[in-house]
Amino acid sequence: MIREDVFGYDLTLRNPAALDSWTATIQAFLAHGAATPVRLAETLEKAPDFALAHTAKSFFMMLLGRSELVQTAREAHAEATRLMGNGATARERAYLGTLTQYLGGDMHGAAASLDRLLTVWPRDSLAMKIGQSIKFVLGDGIGMRRSIEAIRDGFGADHPHLPYLKGCHAFALEETGDYLGAEALGRDAVLRAADDAWGVHAVAHVFDMTNRTREGVAWLSGQPETWAHCNNFRYHVWWHLALFHLDRGEHEEVLRLYDTEIRAEHTDDYRDISNGASLLSRLEIDGVDVGNRWEEMAQICESRTDDGCVVFADLHYMLALGGGDRNAEANALLTRMQADAAERNTSMKTVTAEAGLPAARGLMNFANGDYDGAFADLSAARPNMQSVGGSHAQRDVFERITIESALRAGRLDSARSLIDDRTRRRGSLDGYAERRLERIGDFQESKAAAR
Repeated sequence: MIREDVFGYDLTLRNPAALDSWTATIQAFLAHGAATPVRLAETLEKAPDFALAHTAKSFFMMLLGRSELVQTAREAHAEATRLMGNGATARERAYLGTLTQYLGGDMHGAAASLDRLLTVWPRDSLAMKIGQSIKFVLGDGIGMRRSIEAIRDGFGADHPHLPYLKGCHAFALEETGDYLGAEALGRDAVLRAADDAWGVHAVAHVFDMTNRTREGVAWLSGQPETWAHCNNFRYHVWWHLALFHLDRGEHEEVLRLYDTEIRAEHTDDYRDISNGASLLSRLEIDGVDVGNRWEEMAQICESRTDDGCVVFADLHYMLALGGGDRNAEANALLTRMQADAAERNTSMKTVTAEAGLPAARGLMNFANGDYDGAFADLSAARPNMQSVGGSHAQRDVFERITIESALRAGRLDSARSLIDDRTRRRGSLDGYAERRLERIGDFQESKAAAR
């Protein structure tokens, strides 16, 4: 039976009781809610023959970036394919075609297909958010912005998910350098929907990129309830608060947040590992003793060396393995990445070849004290590092390690050039850059005195 969803589009859904659960699934997904899998399970329990719900389940599994979930995603795809024969709508079939591309490793093609779907059904916020998520993994900020701006007219004042579109648009603006526009839209999104964690997060990114750390602390400290409902994304928002304290040199507070919020639960989700590994790396670069905090993540990452789903994850696994002195496992990860790079038959394997592999080599060299080698490899990866995915703020850890490699290798001119380029791209001179420039000045004064 055909029913109408919250966007006003047809659905092949026989059980009317499942419609509320499906609407709640989409709402939770847009808000990064921990309830998303619960609402989806309710939908499938009420309507096991609902093909689009099986399609969504497969997308959600793939977005988790874990090799052990790929089979679950394939099974959901197979079930959706079987059920699509029961009179599915054109929109539902378009979703399935996009999913087929994603499962086949063509993430760029899947993202483009979702954009095409939205040209026909521009009010579909589920397709919008999935597309934004895939582009985020690809580091495609320009594509995120272009996709959102193409469908803005479909999200009028009557659209129930207008705030979440604004939150996504705010983040895309930030990633493409429009900080004023990003802040205004992000603030508006949060005013309209108090659970728009992505909107809160977008404004935090603006404060990070413009070196407004005091405002960043106030923004996040003043409204933790806006991300309390989240899945593991809540750890990432706490990570942003820690970054503001780090830039201010408040290391005890950074470590407190690490222990009580960011890694309070020793999860093995790659996004949680990236929060922890990135923060510990930044602390150590600033000369902070992090104690034995690397150990729990290194133990987890020992079993992730064969994963290969997301290059961004691989690089943070390498950080954790290096921090935890797991040389054999780091070599195993590098060997697998070399094999992936040689194949280049999926989006991620191509990214591995162009950026992931040289970056991983550089991170391993840095951990082993070969700073010349680390600088050479990370410099080779640098032109393509955006393709590993994540945000500017997340990828900045690799920029910092490249700069630190140059400093430790005595390449002061190279370090200064990197700092200047980083500052131009960020639009401000932050505490990290100021401290490195002071360090370069001290080195140069010492050398002059020695002469």
